[in-house]
Amino acid sequence: MTDDARAAVPLSTVALKCCCPRCGKGKLFNGFLTIGEKCQVCGLSFAGHDTGDGPAFFVMLPLCLIIAGLALWVDTTFAPSRLFHLIFWPLAIIAVSLAALRPIKAVMVAQQYKHRDVETYDQSAQQ
Repeated sequence: MTDDARAAVPLSTVALKCCCPRCGKGKLFNGFLTIGEKCQVCGLSFAGHDTGDGPAFFVMLPLCLIIAGLALWVDTTFAPSRLFHLIFWPLAIIAVSLAALRPIKAVMVAQQYKHRDVETYDQSAQQ
């Protein structure tokens, strides 16, 4: 497959639709964060796509820095009770993390598809 064909589906489409990085039509995930075995439309095998802890890192690091800054600003500006901080900020972190993990993981799979030869992935290499 040529480099032009690998770049056919934009990253924004893959991220927003969580679709196959090759055709842009098939589903990438079987569950919430479980990557499927292959695309039902084009047959691309997802066996070689391993994102590891990358999506969690790329979501949590900037998110926690932003939330910490917002919590300090809200505390100094509005002086809410400690109970507000104990309830609101953890819920905000959980909600934004869950919303962002799938698109970030889809982008990482698309980047692996674009820059690595995962189609000839050998499962015996993992053992």
